[in-house]
Amino acid sequence: MRVLKLTLAYDGTNYVGWQRQDNGVSIQQIVEDALQPMCGDDPVVVNGASRTDAGVHAFAQAASVRVAFAHTPSTVRRALNVRLPADVRVLDVEEAAPRFHARFDATGKSYRYRIATARVPSPFDRWFVWHMPRRYDLDAMRTAASVLIGRHDFSSFQARGASVLDGWRTLERIEIARADDEIHIDVDGNGFLRHMVRIIVGTLVDIGVGTRPVTSMADTLAAKDRQAAGQTAPATGLVLTSVKY
Repeated sequence: MRVLKLTLAYDGTNYVGWQRQDNGVSIQQIVEDALQPMCGDDPVVVNGASRTDAGVHAFAQAASVRVAFAHTPSTVRRALNVRLPADVRVLDVEEAAPRFHARFDATGKSYRYRIATARVPSPFDRWFVWHMPRRYDLDAMRTAASVLIGRHDFSSFQARGASVLDGWRTLERIEIARADDEIHIDVDGNGFLRHMVRIIVGTLVDIGVGTRPVTSMADTLAAKDRQAAGQTAPATGLVLTSVKY
């Protein structure tokens, strides 16, 4: 058996997220289905580094799969891209260490969230931004975001009903910048709870538009209660930009 590391990019608009589910088509499902003809009767399980939610996109999702066939990485990449739909692409296939696991060996992930602030957004960006044409106090947002840097219990920023009991995560960077008619929020961390980035973004937006005081972020973090945080930003604006190993 060999282990292959895949790097994928995808538009998540038409999918229920990375993980296989009964209520729709997932990225994991279509990648496994595309690999199956090369694997014969052997079962195929593709493990993703991040379980991106429905509607969330990826520039560089990492995944790993154990296979018995002898096809070269370049052959596998070509075959997968022939079989996959146009909104999912395999950018690279590499030989990995025998015990490599894309999820458990990851040491960090980076996400970007895009907020479109123009009164009339581009129709070409409609599935990739959150359209919020408001005035934002970016300095207030940056001040609030700085409270989240470091190792904390982020339970206030986890979706209700999530099964993960350990809310401790480390955020290394939150950068908020204006890019023409957009605001970009870049977040780096060692791991993320369900909807964590989207709830952080929603809370920062509330602060940026003045509906939540900038001083509230410390209390929100300390509360360890989802009700203490702000709104959950839509999935459309979020993209997984990289995975670190």
